[in-house]
Amino acid sequence: MSYSYSNNKLADEGYIYVTYGDTKYLKHALSSVLTLRRYDDHREVALFCSDRHIEQLEKNDLTQYFTHVFKLPIENQSITGFKHNLNRFLPFNKNLFIDSDIIWCKNPDNLWSSFSPYQFTITGNLAADIFFGSHKGFGIIKDFLLARRSRTLKRFGLSYLSRVQTGMIYISDPQLAEKVCEQSKEYFNQRHLTHFISRKEEHGRMEESCEWSMAMAMSKLNLQVFPWLNGYESPQLDFIDSFTIYDEDFNHVECLIYTNNFVYDLKGLKSKKLQSLLINIITKIPGRGDFLYATPYCLHFGWYHQKDPLNEFSDRCWNRIIRQNRSEQVSKSAI
Repeated sequence: MSYSYSNNKLADEGYIYVTYGDTKYLKHALSSVLTLRRYDDHREVALFCSDRHIEQLEKNDLTQYFTHVFKLPIENQSITGFKHNLNRFLPFNKNLFIDSDIIWCKNPDNLWSSFSPYQFTITGNLAADIFFGSHKGFGIIKDFLLARRSRTLKRFGLSYLSRVQTGMIYISDPQLAEKVCEQSKEYFNQRHLTHFISRKEEHGRMEESCEWSMAMAMSKLNLQVFPWLNGYESPQLDFIDSFTIYDEDFNHVECLIYTNNFVYDLKGLKSKKLQSLLINIITKIPGRGDFLYATPYCLHFGWYHQKDPLNEFSDRCWNRIIRQNRSEQVSKSAI
């Protein structure tokens, strides 16, 4: 069915997922909802997806796992096409947008309470690192030497840039959401005047990022990001196999968090040997080796080279449910 974009809300609080393209993203969303229902069996879940994904849900009798399934217009079937138009996809009074590559790890009631003072927020850090939206390799040295980030901010009249992570976005004010989205589109259309680079230059990335433009819009509109690194109350943490204790079905998850952000950021290094070497050296400095293990509300598989456990889990969930549905159909037909 199509979403009417009316002011008539379907419920007070609800989760929103979006999928299109490869079937694996639909599988991710389904497995995410299955883990969500371990802890939250009453808030509604809306899925905006492509015609092909709707057909797959109906063919395999899977629509029941989502409270609402809506057709996602073709023009919105991209990262920027959807997230730069969030104001058009607000079926609830309080909306929590969740990326499909997220697994739920504990009861989200306290998380909803923490979001309640906000009208619009995105998880992230108040200050963006130098790599945010720019080069991830040696190209960053040129950005640093030429002060490209500072020049971008000065050109657009901004005094700071947050690092937003749009895997989790909370919206309770449609008008404010529209302002953020329109401002984000304006910045994105002027990307030739910034130091930000195309995300397509990264290995495995096929779409542009919405994050730096939304971060600029939030800075322009004086909107606070929601801290994604908050110890035991972290809303989401990245899945890194060497930093995560988990079972194959993610019933129990604990993530290693170094209290020093620089040390914690080393989690993204692909080389485990280099990662271990640097951590061993740096943590010898007093205060740099402090750490804790926390269960986040959500485990986010945002790193391209860390998605295998999620893919395996979502395939198992998908295949198990389809087998169950077929078995039930055979049983009914035999009666």
